[in-house]
Amino acid sequence: IMILQLNGEQVYYGTGSGHWKKGAKSIVFVHGAGFDHSIWVMPARYFARHGFNIIALDLPGHGQSSGALLTSIDAMADWVAQVVGAVADDANAQATVIGHSMGSLIAMNMAGRHKATVEQIALLGTSAPMPVTNLLLDAAKDNHHAAIDMTNTWSHSQRSIMGSSDNPGVSNIHAGERWLERAGESVLYTDLAACNAFDAAELPPVKCPALVITGGDDKMTPAKAGIAVAQMLPNAHVANLPSCGHSMLTEQPNQVLDALSGFILS
Repeated sequence: IMILQLNGEQVYYGTGSGHWKKGAKSIVFVHGAGFDHSIWVMPARYFARHGFNIIALDLPGHGQSSGALLTSIDAMADWVAQVVGAVADDANAQATVIGHSMGSLIAMNMAGRHKATVEQIALLGTSAPMPVTNLLLDAAKDNHHAAIDMTNTWSHSQRSIMGSSDNPGVSNIHAGERWLERAGESVLYTDLAACNAFDAAELPPVKCPALVITGGDDKMTPAKAGIAVAQMLPNAHVANLPSCGHSMLTEQPNQVLDALSGFILS
């Protein structure tokens, strides 16, 4: 774990238990709405052990990063791009950017608006646009637990809801609930509102290599929406995870890692 001071605020990020190596390629992991860097523990450690510099971020106001919540995908992408340069101590630093859900919009935005910073992108559980129902937005705005319940339930496949897990002794549905409960007041609403307002049509063309990972049972960003995103990108391919919900990093962690390693290490 590392702490960076940026613009007078604390930036907290995981390194996958690795150490920064000058000249090595970097991977930035960007979490989804209401989450933090800890969702990326497994892939962060894997790629750190394959020689990559890892920056698994807590966005401002999330996890242990300080600062005001950012209210737009543009602002989040600008911030992540700034962090990449600051961590590398190189304004021309470049990285692979991997994002889940809201993080996928940030990665896509960076690839369009900060082309020099982004080598390639991987978009997990993505959709563009990424509409959020008013029922969920209103509950999140009121900081009502119903917003957590809706987000968490809709993010999991029926298999997880029934208690099955590839990780022995772990309940995915309960773990997801605890993750979201750790977020501060207004975090989930601010993130969801930013996703809802995102307009992919305003983005400059994204030309870098891209991987889109879809879940066959994803109710939040259905597989067909992820395929549509891939069709928007001239240099993209799709990896579909059958019977997987939106919370693919916990539901099918090994399959996600296989898709990422095939894309990044090939």
